[in-house]
This record gives sequence, structure tokens and C-alpha cells, in this order.
Amino acid sequence: MKKIWGILQSGINYYWIFLSMVIGLFSHIFRALRWRIQLRTLGTDPSMRTLTNAIFGTYAMNLIFPRLGEVWRCGYVARREKMSFTQALGSVFSDRLCDTLAVVLLTVGIFFLQMPIFRSFLRKFPTIEEAAWHLITSPWLYVGLIVIIIALVWLFCRKTENKYVLKVKSMVNNLWCGFKTVLEMKQKFLFLFYTVMIWFCYFMQLYVCLFAFQATQDLGVLAALTLFIMGSISMGIPVQGGLGPWHLAIIATLSLYGVEENAAGAFALVAHGVQMILIIILGIYTVFSIALEKKSDVSVPLVGKTIDEIPVSN
Repeated sequence: MKKIWGILQSGINYYWIFLSMVIGLFSHIFRALRWRIQLRTLGTDPSMRTLTNAIFGTYAMNLIFPRLGEVWRCGYVARREKMSFTQALGSVFSDRLCDTLAVVLLTVGIFFLQMPIFRSFLRKFPTIEEAAWHLITSPWLYVGLIVIIIALVWLFCRKTENKYVLKVKSMVNNLWCGFKTVLEMKQKFLFLFYTVMIWFCYFMQLYVCLFAFQATQDLGVLAALTLFIMGSISMGIPVQGGLGPWHLAIIATLSLYGVEENAAGAFALVAHGVQMILIIILGIYTVFSIALEKKSDVSVPLVGKTIDEIPVSN
């Protein structure tokens, strides 16, 4: 720990760390722009301020409890724009599905380019391969999928006046309506462009951090891509901000490239910590922005009214 602390004190070029934070900010803005395309397909056109509040707040909320942010942002936008919460939630499902597909495509591509590294990683951590294989071959996974499909078919084929069944039908319909925005939206090319930019920013914010440390500055793009994929997969584990799994994945992968453990630990702490600091700063900004938003909402009804129309309290 003393060696790591020594590296943190004198072995870092903070120019690259600051640049990583700026790139991280742009990744959130691109995500807001991408979500706006989906929401416009649903007949809602939020302001950029509302969208950035939603995205910044999402990541801040996820620090409190895993995946809480996604629910919060749907509630926030639904309340601001007076739209269906479940439609907003459906759009977030499709939003996250696009991210999952991006990770899968990147993983497959990097796996073939860096196959020896991936094999070494799996040999070093055989429980990961065993757990993945157990999940894929588990009959309960397929039984669960079949039960869900049968339940949905029964729900939509059965005619009933039961208010609870009708409510569930309505919720599922709204979820599907939000989910299928990726199929029905008009600006598909722009959506794809924003998706590429989101993931390019995610990669670059990690890549530039390599130049901040002497032990990692010569690793190159392929090593950075491998680190990025390993970190992205670990972020799928539902813990606050990827704390723990992300660090272990990065340290283990760096060790395969010959980076000493203390240097790898310092890199993981800084690369992850700087993004946590950014999220906290953006979360604080969001709190004040929403407070000002509410204040302006209160004053809006007075605009355009004569003095006689403005209610005066006694």
C-alpha cells in the first residue's frame, strides 16, 4: 500500500487525468443526445437541460444503489414531460440493450485480436469460465425464458375485464412501445453515430489514463482495448459504480501485460476514482439544476399576466 501511495503522490501526470474527466463528460452528453432520439419517437421532446440532468443524475444515483439511476431518470423525465413512466422505462431497456450489443461485438473482436491474453486471463481465473458455462448450460435459464414467453402469450390472448390483468397488459404495452423506439425512430444513422461516440469516449477516457503512468504509457491501443473490454464486462456486475470487480479485472489484465502489481493497483484506483469524482460533481450540479428548474416552474404561471390577475395573499 505504501508503494501505491508513493506512485499516487509523485508518479502521475495529472494532465491526462483531467483530459479523461473531460472525455467522460462528453460521453454523458452523447448519451443524452441518443436518448432524445428515442423519446422524440414517443412524441416527447425534452430540453437538453432535462436530458443532461437525467443522465448525470442516473450515474450519481447508481453510486447509492445499483441500477437505481435508470428508474430515477425515467421517473424524472416522465414527471417533467408528463409522459408514461413505463414507456420511458422501455426506451431505457432498448438503450441498455444497444450498449450490451456494443460490448458483445467489441469483446468478440478483441478476443480474436488478443486471444493469448484472454486465454491467460481465464487460466488465471478459471472460476469465471466455469460460472459462464454453468449459466449457459443451466436448465433453469431456459425454463425461466419459456415460462415468461407462455405468460406473455396467455396475457395478450386471454380476454378479460379483470382490472389487475388489464393494468399489467397496459404496462407491458407501454414497455414494448418504449422498447421498440430503436426500430421505429427516423434518425437511425444519428442514433448509431451517438452510440459509436459514447463507446469511443468510454474507451478514450481509459486510454488517455495509460499515459499518466510510466508503467502503462507504452502499452498501446490493443492493450487498452483489452483493458476496456475486461472493465466493461466487470461493470455488468450489480455493485455501486463497479467498485471492486472493475479494479480486480483491470489489475489482473495489466499483470498479464507485465505491469507490476502496485503500479496496476495505482492505475486502477486513479482511472476509476477520477470518474467517480466526475459523477459526484455532476450529481451535485444536477441537484442544483433541478432545484432551479422547480423554482422557474413556480414562476412560469405569472408570465404574461396583468398585475390584477396575479394572486396576492392577505
